[in-house]
Amino acid sequence: MSSTAPYSVVVLGGGSAGLIAAVTLKRQVPGIQVRLIYSDKIGIIGVGEGTTAYFPKHFFQHLGLDPRGFFQTAKPTWKLGIRFLWGRRKEFYYSFMTEFDASYPELSLDAGYYYDQGEGWCGIGSACMANEVAFPCLTGSRLPNLNLVHAFHFENHRLVDWLEQAARSLGVEFTEGTLQSVEQDDHGVRALVMEDGTRHEADLFVDASGFRSELLGSALDEPFVDYSDHLFCDRAWVAGWPRTAEDPLHPYTTAETMDSGWCWQIEHEEWVNRGYVFSSGFIEDDQAREEFMRKNPKIEKEPRLVKFRSGRAQRGWVKNVVGLGNASGFVEPLEATALHIICTQAAKIAEILKLMKCSVTQSAANLYNKVNATAWDDTRDFLAVHYAFNDLIDTPFWRHCVEKTDLGNARELVEFYKENGPSTSCRDYLIDSTNSFGLEGYFAMLVGQDVPYTNRMELPSKEIAFWKKHTSFLLEKARGGIGVLDSLHEVRKPSWKWEAFKGRTY
Repeated sequence: MSSTAPYSVVVLGGGSAGLIAAVTLKRQVPGIQVRLIYSDKIGIIGVGEGTTAYFPKHFFQHLGLDPRGFFQTAKPTWKLGIRFLWGRRKEFYYSFMTEFDASYPELSLDAGYYYDQGEGWCGIGSACMANEVAFPCLTGSRLPNLNLVHAFHFENHRLVDWLEQAARSLGVEFTEGTLQSVEQDDHGVRALVMEDGTRHEADLFVDASGFRSELLGSALDEPFVDYSDHLFCDRAWVAGWPRTAEDPLHPYTTAETMDSGWCWQIEHEEWVNRGYVFSSGFIEDDQAREEFMRKNPKIEKEPRLVKFRSGRAQRGWVKNVVGLGNASGFVEPLEATALHIICTQAAKIAEILKLMKCSVTQSAANLYNKVNATAWDDTRDFLAVHYAFNDLIDTPFWRHCVEKTDLGNARELVEFYKENGPSTSCRDYLIDSTNSFGLEGYFAMLVGQDVPYTNRMELPSKEIAFWKKHTSFLLEKARGGIGVLDSLHEVRKPSWKWEAFKGRTY
């Protein structure tokens, strides 16, 4: 290539991963050329999607995209967290707000110690979820306070439509074609050769080809790090039904314990999306389908089976190829981390290209690989905690999970909790500051599942009274809030001003 030509990136894959990469790189690295290659012959997985709170932060804060177009095209509903039908309590709420990693001057211990003394929540996010409220209202109005930390639900094909619109508006070039072969040299990939004979060269290739991992896995043969000692599920039946008036539009994802895995419920305005994630080592596919259909009698169409394996590529950036999303790794969607990881990967690639002025050094690629591997491993370990302590039902699968789940790097933190409870004193020593779940996430799951700890301390009656008053205040505030449908109605009005809601989220 000519030395005067702009730095070129080819993104292989037209699903959400490829589009997020293209949008992020084009937005964050001025002057580069980005070409996205997609194939009409290859569809997208197309399940209902849930996100974490990092999704709006990435697109509306970091990239500065306009939420108006997102709401018009992707048609999202709001998600404040997850309702777990899980563990000893049978039900608890995992909020995106900071609730457990908190302290109050009126209390001698951190917030998590008082959980059982209140209403079943520690903060406004979980209080809203428990009361089927999307947002508290702005003071003196019936308008939703969107500055509450939140995420989204949407149907994947609608997200792809919005991302494609954004990519085209930013100048991303689109080429349709099916990959036939990959030309390689000492620097990695030299060119992609398509079925029609055309060749595509680039300085950097982003592999967003999904589970096929055409470049990172197939061409470069990067080793795979298996997570099967930590996460035992490898299948999912996916289906749903049209939403009716009998189906409340919840402001959360539901994660429900099943005989050999768990079932998600993702809320769309016109559709209820369900999926049974299970382990083929403990139940046959047709048996899992029967359980899924029996427990979800509203399903109208034949469910679709998705097979997967949990793990990651040993390195995400190899020579001039960097893997993104499923092409670089996969863990089941228990905490809706798929889009979160894709956004963080894309942001890190853009950061490296920008800081290095598109002259990527080996040490920079090594740094990316360390960050990427840590993010996947942190997610693996966090999900393992969900399995190791869920004793809601007694089946061979769940007995195996409780007895055999490897907690990985979370083991020391969990052992500290089992002796001392949800004390934030371990924050700087037992969990890295880069861990996206933080103490908040771990304590939400450990307290939520009612994992016992030995060093129980008697709580002063004055502090218990304060906590009861605090959670009652949260209840009052939540009950005065506004639901998902009413919130959607407000933001769709021509008079709605998004600029007034830039706070934490936008």
